[in-house]
Amino acid sequence: MVAYFIRRLLLMIPTLLGITFLVFTITRFVPGGPIDQMIVKSQQGTIGEGGSNSDGSSVAIPPEILEELKKQYHLDKPVWKAYLLWLKDIIKLDLGKSYKYNTPVLNVIAVRFPISIYFGLIGFLLAYLVCIPLGVTKAIKHGSSFDLISSSVVFIGYSIPGWALGAILLVMLGGGSFFDLVPLGGFRSENWSQLNLIEKIVDQAHHTMLPVIAYAMGSFASLTILTKNSLMENLGHDYVRTAFAKGLSEKRVIFVHALRNSLIPLCTGLGHAIGILMAGSYLIEKVFNIDGIGYLGYTSIIERDYAVVMGVLVINTLLILLGNILSDVLYVIADPRIRFQ
Repeated sequence: MVAYFIRRLLLMIPTLLGITFLVFTITRFVPGGPIDQMIVKSQQGTIGEGGSNSDGSSVAIPPEILEELKKQYHLDKPVWKAYLLWLKDIIKLDLGKSYKYNTPVLNVIAVRFPISIYFGLIGFLLAYLVCIPLGVTKAIKHGSSFDLISSSVVFIGYSIPGWALGAILLVMLGGGSFFDLVPLGGFRSENWSQLNLIEKIVDQAHHTMLPVIAYAMGSFASLTILTKNSLMENLGHDYVRTAFAKGLSEKRVIFVHALRNSLIPLCTGLGHAIGILMAGSYLIEKVFNIDGIGYLGYTSIIERDYAVVMGVLVINTLLILLGNILSDVLYVIADPRIRFQ
């Protein structure tokens, strides 16, 4: 089994190389890169206050400066050679320098990554803590009024994307024509440093509630129904009937014998879900004005900040690949009979 996981780790290398080379190549041929933007700005002139030209004249970039910029971004070399130079820097944990922020990419990501982890992990834990007990209850009370009503609520929620639900909740609870119970997005209030401990906890909770609900909603229905169907399938197996025949209590048969086997399908997607959630969600972060890594990746694409785009891509890809390996580990823990060759 150790050899299997070593092979999986080694397979991450060509997968990561293939993904990054493809995106790196695309960024080289997409118009509007850093140098193109500098040329456009020079043609528009020096911008003064109020968004207008300070003197109405244009400022041409000298050819030697353009050549120096091309060398800086490796645009004077073939794609494969530029990619190898970028890869050499990545191995040294140097993700390059952001064109927009004029700071190392690693610093830009490091500031926003914990924010995405915070919301993603809380939403992930909330989904599993609610969906597994709800799925078990629905399986035990299959066909009851509770099962039918909860299924209706679950599927209605599933039909609404997390970001859309977040926007609806903000309209209803964020002031305006309805209730003023939560702030209109953001990670913390602007006066966070001036609050005492209790006020900081309350403020953070206010800023956390709605984004976490939006994060959890995406997997809410699938986890609930998967738990219910898996448990119902296991309750029909011979080993469950044998356990009842031995005189074991219903609670022990369900929660000790059947439930453990029912959790195996959930484990297969657990690591992958963790990778995606930790990578952030652009739409949810956009709705709630959260400056996380998902929103950073999107704005970097729009603004052609390719160093940040590649840095975010590397981190997100590694998280998802490691998440897939984590799924296999959890699979073995949930079912010791599994043996990977």
